[in-house]
Amino acid sequence: MGRATATPRGTAAPWLLPGVAGLVGAAVLVGAGPLVVDGLATVTGLVFLAYAARHTAFAVAAVRGAPVDLAQPVLDAASPPSVTVVAACRDEIGVVDDLIAACDRLEHPAGLLRTVVVDDGSVDGTGERLDQLAATRPSLTVVHRTGGAGGKAGALNAALPSVTGEVVVVFDADHRPAPDTVTRLVRHLADPGVAVAQGRCRIGNADASVIARVVAVDYLAGYLVNEYGRQALAGLPACGGSNYAIRADDLRRVGGWNPGSVTEDTDLTLRLLLAGRRIRYDVTAVDTEEAVTTLPRFWTQRYRWARGHQQVCRDHRRAVLRAPHLSTLERLEALAFLFSYHVPVLSVLGFGLLALWATGAVTPAPALAVPVLWTLLFLGPLVELGAGLAVAGSARRAVVTVLAFVPLYLVSALVSTKAWVDGVCGRPYTWVKTGRAADPVVTP
Repeated sequence: MGRATATPRGTAAPWLLPGVAGLVGAAVLVGAGPLVVDGLATVTGLVFLAYAARHTAFAVAAVRGAPVDLAQPVLDAASPPSVTVVAACRDEIGVVDDLIAACDRLEHPAGLLRTVVVDDGSVDGTGERLDQLAATRPSLTVVHRTGGAGGKAGALNAALPSVTGEVVVVFDADHRPAPDTVTRLVRHLADPGVAVAQGRCRIGNADASVIARVVAVDYLAGYLVNEYGRQALAGLPACGGSNYAIRADDLRRVGGWNPGSVTEDTDLTLRLLLAGRRIRYDVTAVDTEEAVTTLPRFWTQRYRWARGHQQVCRDHRRAVLRAPHLSTLERLEALAFLFSYHVPVLSVLGFGLLALWATGAVTPAPALAVPVLWTLLFLGPLVELGAGLAVAGSARRAVVTVLAFVPLYLVSALVSTKAWVDGVCGRPYTWVKTGRAADPVVTP
């Protein structure tokens, strides 16, 4: 099969915003403004309630099961498969040595493990440094590409011709896998129905800034609770973009990574699901990555995540609704996952409704509307954050970090809203690399 391409369906809907604005304006003109506000509040509250119930179910599953799973020892596979580790690097001179050193420490039979790193048009010396490292490592292959088309997905696709393993394991440039990570991941592929085994990512620089600390707690919720809960309750964890193993045959069968998607991991998750293949999550297969440390880098990273995830939703939601092999529970969970980056957009709407009520512009119909909406707005995320801290056995002082989550959640909601507006308007966007702590700070 040829390379995966972006699905053209749903790429933009420029009529949507003026259409909604026109309907709201017409309602105000006929004196139905308060009715519209109450209706929007009801719909928004019901969505928040549904997602809060989902988050709570994930939290209960994680608190009950994750501590037991975390204590499980690694079991050596009877016949370990051949593995090719793949990583894409663009201007990663500050982290590439640590990445290769971590790959050197991976516990997998030497004759069955190779590493392919793509220098994606770096201009900071990354390519030259990779060549130096490869000169003393026969198992390391460096692929140089120019142009950068397709972003990370394009770079990963450039590695495919050099892949010789039965299994491809992907790490981002700033990730540091534990020595037993590959062993823990590939054991799941003994099940012929499993195409991908996803590991757990944790933050290694949480003390670098307040934002990094919040991101670290967010990752506890994301990997110890959300991913774990999706597997425990629906059997549908997601591919997280790094620290995952995928059968090379499955990867080639679906056409590789989609260069038309800025979140190639989410796109791959949906294409595998629609092809009837499964993803398994291993909470014990751990690697460490770097969190963003500044608000501009947080905005850039989360904008890419939101923009890409929302596009994947537009590309694949209809196919999920029609997929005959999905059960009702699987279909509902897949849709909830697809629309998860639309919920922050509703959060901005929720804040707007609360502002209207607070200023007296509109009086809420039910007396309890304001406190109920406030509660539902934050309930789901806070439940997951609390469960993540509990499962991780975090110190009590870490709870203070949750306070900083609230303003950062508002930033995330604004980011997601901008991404949604840009997406439905069809504004062009291409993959943007997340800045590293070691990168120079550019000042105007």
